[in-house]
Amino acid sequence: MPPSSAPRLLDALSLLGVVADELVVRSVRDTHLAWAGRAHGLTEGVAGRVPGALHRGTAGAVYGGLGLGLRSVASGLDRAAAAGLGPELEATRPGRFLAAAVNGLIGDRLLEERPQLAIAMAVRRDEVDVDLERPALAAAFPDAGGRLVLFVHGLCEDETHWARHRERTGTTYGEALAADGWTPVFLRLNTGLPLRENGVALAALAQRLVEEWPVPVERIALVGHSMGGLVVRAAGAVAGGAAVGGPDGVDGAGSAPGDWNALVTDVVTLGTPHLGAPVARGVGHGSRGLARLPETAAFGRILDWRSAGVHDLVAGLTDDVAPLPHARYRLVCATLTSSERHPVGHLVGDLLVQPGSAAGRDRWGGELFPGADVLHVGGADHWALLNHPEVLASLRTWLA
Repeated sequence: MPPSSAPRLLDALSLLGVVADELVVRSVRDTHLAWAGRAHGLTEGVAGRVPGALHRGTAGAVYGGLGLGLRSVASGLDRAAAAGLGPELEATRPGRFLAAAVNGLIGDRLLEERPQLAIAMAVRRDEVDVDLERPALAAAFPDAGGRLVLFVHGLCEDETHWARHRERTGTTYGEALAADGWTPVFLRLNTGLPLRENGVALAALAQRLVEEWPVPVERIALVGHSMGGLVVRAAGAVAGGAAVGGPDGVDGAGSAPGDWNALVTDVVTLGTPHLGAPVARGVGHGSRGLARLPETAAFGRILDWRSAGVHDLVAGLTDDVAPLPHARYRLVCATLTSSERHPVGHLVGDLLVQPGSAAGRDRWGGELFPGADVLHVGGADHWALLNHPEVLASLRTWLA
């Protein structure tokens, strides 16, 4: 029997070896040689050039040997993992957490260089993927109803993050909405991919889900946390763009019968950086600033190693991605302070996203979502929105 293609712990250790070479050894080498070059440059003539050349040669050989050793170990681990040795990475909760984090940070590179570690967008049930075939969906959702609420997580998260602080709140959004007649469907995705690429994947998944769902789908609500809200918007733009032009079989509203997009009635975003996140913007500025000097360029390269998904958080999605005209939008923002108007709360927001960005309102008074309902949650950080009593109460009202 051939070995499973599932990612293994040895795959992760191999990746660690490659990262150690690219980011640690090479960064230390480049910084070392840059400072040495600066020091030797202060001594003019042969007396400065000869020692400098010897220093660079010796240091280069040492760092090259370290890098070669790390690469050799990584190659050996790759072969062992391909042979099916070692535990599967997702066999434990820490392994799944690691997979989600690594995909968020470098998921685009994983898809190209180490596809076995790249997460594929999927419906999840009991922390495993569910095939989008009617029998598999019926088995995974024995109480499937016609109203679906799709939960899309944020950067470096997975579907289990929606249960954050359950021991404190006593429930989750999915459990509470299930009691109200909704069927919660949790997705997992590679958050390191570009937003629009994930949007295309989400649109395709949602359409297949509607076609294969055990009972006719009557209504869809989309709930996205942080980056997940941007992916939801990108998916809506894909669906809206595909409906333009009036192809055969499309009704007067621009949606084909059974089109998932036409069934969306509510879009809820929780702490979503619609206009970008200051943290992501600061990382970008920092990487460019550090790159200006040879002595700090390596540190700039470390910051710039982030994924396309993180890059996309710098600006968010602006007005070129219009809201779905037939859906109601509910935007949730949070601040560490109890009042949104407090100077500290206005500046730092929920630690990652400022309230104006989460509400889609720019400093000049422009609004991405005119007429949307906006909920401010005071005294909460970015991750509190994953399971917060105020948000839950509003969700149950909005989706009644």
